[in-house]
Amino acid sequence: MNRFEGKVALITGASRGIGLASAQRLVDEGARVVITARKIDALNDAVAQLGGPEFAVAVAGASDDAEHQGLAVEAALSHFGRLDVLVNNCGINPYYGDLLSVDESAARKILDVNLLATIAWTKLAHDSWMATSGGSIVNITSLAGLLPETGLGMYGVSKAALNHLTRQLAVELGPQIRVNALAPAVVKTKFAAKLYEQHELERSQKYALKRLGRPEDVAAAVAFLASDDAAWITGQTIVLDGGVSLTGGF
Repeated sequence: MNRFEGKVALITGASRGIGLASAQRLVDEGARVVITARKIDALNDAVAQLGGPEFAVAVAGASDDAEHQGLAVEAALSHFGRLDVLVNNCGINPYYGDLLSVDESAARKILDVNLLATIAWTKLAHDSWMATSGGSIVNITSLAGLLPETGLGMYGVSKAALNHLTRQLAVELGPQIRVNALAPAVVKTKFAAKLYEQHELERSQKYALKRLGRPEDVAAAVAFLASDDAAWITGQTIVLDGGVSLTGGF
């Protein structure tokens, strides 16, 4: 498939895991991509994996840093001449524990990166290209934003807010821009390793499909929502969970 031939995507948090898998899927379908993350060495490795600078450009920095955001969007325009797809994938969870015990600084950082940075990235994409030329935005949320999970309270709150932000932006930015979200359960990434590393088999038995997610599972859904195959879909949060929520689990 060449659904993204001539299109350009910006994916945050894309040096590994879901972000890199999403970048790879879009490149495989014809896109050029700008990828961001904090560490330049990991980004350089990712660019090489994606085929080199003909296909991918890396911009290192913190996702919630305004200067970094501007540089990344400018890189898409200067290197590739447009910005058709934004994947807000970057997220953090520096705290695991009861919601009422979270340190205020950690709570604010979670909201800064997982929610407020998404608004900033979206505004830049809108103002620089999508408002006049159209586009698609995909936000990576979490099943924790739909179902409560012990230890993930603050993270879940930020993702629940991101689910609603997706709906709000879909109303405000249509018809030029479609905005959707994906809410995965546990995906086998370094980010989620503590949720499954010591008991993957046991945990996977709670899933109807008897396995945890893979980054490629999410990447395939990102590509669908970002493509014209989803031209009449906006404001939706699609659950990717291998069926674990069917029994109320996580």
